[in-house]
Order: sequence, then C-alpha cells, then structure tokens
Amino acid sequence: MKSLFLQLSVDDTLIIVLMLVMAVVLAAAAVVLRAVRMMIRLTMPHVLDVEQTARMQAKSRRALAIRAWWNKLMGLRPIAEEKDLVIDHAYDGITELDNPVPAWFNGLFYASVVFAAVYLCIYHVFGWGPNQQEEYAREMAKAEKARQEWLAQAANNVDENSVGVDLRPEIIAAGQAVFSQNCSACHGVAGEGGIGPNLTDRYWLHGGEISDIFKVVKYGVLDKGMVPWEQSLTPAQIAEVSNYIVSLRDTHPPNAKAPQGEEVQYEAAEATIQQL
Repeated sequence: MKSLFLQLSVDDTLIIVLMLVMAVVLAAAAVVLRAVRMMIRLTMPHVLDVEQTARMQAKSRRALAIRAWWNKLMGLRPIAEEKDLVIDHAYDGITELDNPVPAWFNGLFYASVVFAAVYLCIYHVFGWGPNQQEEYAREMAKAEKARQEWLAQAANNVDENSVGVDLRPEIIAAGQAVFSQNCSACHGVAGEGGIGPNLTDRYWLHGGEISDIFKVVKYGVLDKGMVPWEQSLTPAQIAEVSNYIVSLRDTHPPNAKAPQGEEVQYEAAEATIQQL
C-alpha cells in the first residue's frame, strides 16, 4: 500500500484528496438538512403542513391535466354532458348520441394517407426507391452470393474422409481442366497412361475408390514419382480432379497402357456412378 501511494503523482494525490473532501461535505450537508427538517417539524409544524398541502395540490393538478389530455385524445366526455350529445331524433324511446371520432384515430388516419402518398411518389412515381421486384432481385442476388461463398468454403473443407462421388457436369468440367493442366503429362490426355499408370481401367496400385484417389493426389506417392499436390491445388480442386478420374473408368481410350496393380470390384459405388 505504501509503494502504491509513492507511485502516485502530486496531481493524482490532490484529486483523491478533493474527492474525499467532497464526499465528506456531501455527507455533512445531508446530516445538516435532516437536522434542520427535524427542527422545523418540532418548532414550526405549520410550515411543513403548508409545504405538504402545496405538493398535494400540484400532484392533483397534474393528475387532472393528464386526465383532461387523455379524455381529449380519446374523445371522452363526462356523463354529465351526455344530454348535450343526444341527436334530435328518437325511435321508440331510443335516443342516439353524437359521439365524434376520437382525435387519435383521426390523426392515425391522416398520417396513413400522408404516408401512402409519400410512399407512392417515392417508389412508384419518381422511382427514387426500389420496388418490391427490385428488392426481391437484390435480396436474391445477395443470397446467391452468400450461397456461393458458403459452397466455396464448404468445398475446401473436404478431405479424403469426407469426399464423395459427384459426377455433375460442372464438377467433371472443372476436374478435366485441372487434369489437363497438371496430370496429362504423366497419365495421358485421356488418362490412358504414360509415365504414370492407366487411369481408365479397373486396376489400381493404391486403391480405386474416390477416397483412395483423393489421398494419392493430395499426398502423392514419392517412391513411384507421384508428387503431392496439396500445396498446389485446393481441396475443392483435388475433389474435382478425383471425380474426373472416376468418370474415366471403362472409357477405353486408344493406346491405353497395360493394367497395373490389383483389380478393384466396384459394388455400391459402381451403382451410384451408373445412376449419375
């Protein structure tokens, strides 16, 4: 605590002292005020009675003013004035009162008319604001942009454990572009094989399921000369080229390289590909 006071500057110390003095003065003023009120109550009770009466009258006037304002707003009239509201005709002893529309309802109605006129001019006459069709088109474009961003993010979250067969034309076209640029030098333009193995038959060195293909493309097979592509391609591109390779199955291109590895029997995956 002593070191803390030593660290305070002179200005900080003065501010703290002034705050303490102000607190003491306020506390003393409160005590004095309470003592004065107690003394007045004991020596001059009529002064407090006058003050209390004035407060009650002011409170009563405020209540009456609020009630008058409320009655005017709601169009209410006292029961004593009911005879002044009777219309000059009766039927079978039944009379009718001339109750006007409340002021708040008239105000709401006129405000609605003004709002409608302003809205009509802004959105339909002068075209300063977008109409419903334009707002819909704008919101749909915004939603489509958000959807595309989400799809791009979701596509790049794929890995060898979550990748699935997707032979939609746009996926195959994107995968073919990646294959032509990066893979055709070793595997042939049509996947028939070259330096690398044939990708169009049912024989595979490291597994022929979509997850196996994704893993080989991503991590490579260094002892076979297959480089890893995880630093050059995004996960979405690896998934696209893997699906393109799946689509090459049984295409029988000319000059295909001889089979290598073990034959893979496609069962459920084969049925899925045929349906697509």
